[in-house]
Amino acid sequence: DVQLVESGGGSMQAGGSLRLSCAVSGDIDDRYCLAWFRQVPGKRREGVAAIDEEGHPAYADSEKGRATISKDKAKTTLYLDMRSAKYEDSAMYYCAGDPRLFYRGCTTAIEGTGELFDDWGQGTQVTVS
Repeated sequence: DVQLVESGGGSMQAGGSLRLSCAVSGDIDDRYCLAWFRQVPGKRREGVAAIDEEGHPAYADSEKGRATISKDKAKTTLYLDMRSAKYEDSAMYYCAGDPRLFYRGCTTAIEGTGELFDDWGQGTQVTVS
């Protein structure tokens, strides 16, 4: 069983920066794919960023240059650093993980709506005004 718990959301002004965190625990190994998704009510869930087992990141086009995904060496915490926040970044942000996605299988999984990921956190709300 895997637990993903997000934190760090809140309200912020456009142009600002924030860091989201996701505490990862449970039965995982080194080849665990981790990603961030977000969703606005009434719209489809979209991928933001992913990081594979070797630490290679991938970003949605809308986030390239503005977001950085990372994980600590112990691989127990996933981060998403966002800069130059826009109103359009307002959404519920979810941490997602899956043990079956490796390398490009992991980094390309954010192109979908998260259907390839088995494990999800409860989400943390980000509001940009």
